[in-house]
Amino acid sequence: MAGILVEMPDTQVRQPSSPRPKSGLPTPGSRPPAVDLDWLIIGGGIHGVHIAIRLLFEGADRDRLRILDPADRLLDRWTSCTEITGMEYLRSPAVHNLDVAPNSLRRFARKSRKSDPGLFAHPYERPTRALFNSHCDQLIQSHQLDALHLHGRALQISMTREAVAVNHTGGGTIASRRIVLAIGASDQPHWPEWAPQEHPRIRHAFDPQSTSLPPRDQSRVAVIGGGLSAAQIALRLSAIGHQVALVSRHPIRTHQFDSDPGWLGPKYMTGFHSTRDLTQRRNLIQEARHRGSISPDVRVALRREINRKRITWRNASIRSVTDHEHGVSLQLSHGGPVQVDQVVLATGFTTQRPGGVMLDKLIESAGLPCSACGYPVVDNELRWHPQIHVAGPLAELELGPTSRNIAGARSAGDRIVASLKRNAQQPT
Repeated sequence: MAGILVEMPDTQVRQPSSPRPKSGLPTPGSRPPAVDLDWLIIGGGIHGVHIAIRLLFEGADRDRLRILDPADRLLDRWTSCTEITGMEYLRSPAVHNLDVAPNSLRRFARKSRKSDPGLFAHPYERPTRALFNSHCDQLIQSHQLDALHLHGRALQISMTREAVAVNHTGGGTIASRRIVLAIGASDQPHWPEWAPQEHPRIRHAFDPQSTSLPPRDQSRVAVIGGGLSAAQIALRLSAIGHQVALVSRHPIRTHQFDSDPGWLGPKYMTGFHSTRDLTQRRNLIQEARHRGSISPDVRVALRREINRKRITWRNASIRSVTDHEHGVSLQLSHGGPVQVDQVVLATGFTTQRPGGVMLDKLIESAGLPCSACGYPVVDNELRWHPQIHVAGPLAELELGPTSRNIAGARSAGDRIVASLKRNAQQPT
């Protein structure tokens, strides 16, 4: 497609079916929408908020920048998902925050609560969730991002000669010269095959429609999952008096971070970028991520509760679930069944490309290149098209295994800002 700025090996790129539409341009005689914005960021989570701050810091016109997100407030899914786990300290260090300067969170802590030694945990000076969220609130307030928040979900994206047109649930169509697809996977909780989604006693911890914990009268709870969220939820439920059974398919795995810190710099990323085979890049990402692992401090807390018999841990797969008079019974791959009042799935999110049908249609209409795994093929400035940047999961074939986390948001901001500066330097 004319205008694509990335080199793609033919064997690795999924091409749209033929004949290809003409880049989503309006039909003859139709009137394209007026160009309202210079930047439209689709997604108001960690990545979208950080990129908005970076663009504003670099001089983007705030009157021509907006964040499109369906929630009532920015960072809504981050707040609700981390709250349900009872997370005390982040897994990420303080330098991974949403401001431009890496030391911004430390400065904020000194100004707000100088004498509190518990604001950061060792090692790596990891902030409390409360401190991190307070810092985020301060950034949103100081940059007046709430005034830039458009409440709506993108329904359809199409290309015009001058801009990208985005139809959304808030009503009408927005046209922007550039968009940033900062779409996360938080709306895609993973449901195991054995777990019926409409069962009244089975809930997913990260279901956008139900993020509450089991009530106190349902005291026996099974938490399903072997990662950090599962361990934290089990600890939180135990602390408020529930009898908790933690069931994981694998032994407890311990890693300080969700991938080796070497993936943040040239130690591993040089080799990653020298790999032109996109399937190989995907394999490197999957091998590098410590999925289903917990941090050392959470492991210590979990072992303590297991030793106190407040949490029981079963290392087994779940074969089926059956109802009984007062709850459900989980049949395991080995050992006796687990009988509980409520089941909480802490099985994370699906690995499929976010964006759903909306993104499928954009790929087809605009001829956007994708790898064999379905994810975008982008250039080093995260451009999927001269008018479309990506961040978060959509950028992981360029940013590597850290793309989805806070460090990945900062890396995406670096790349997009570099594009902004390069364009500013070009003669008009």
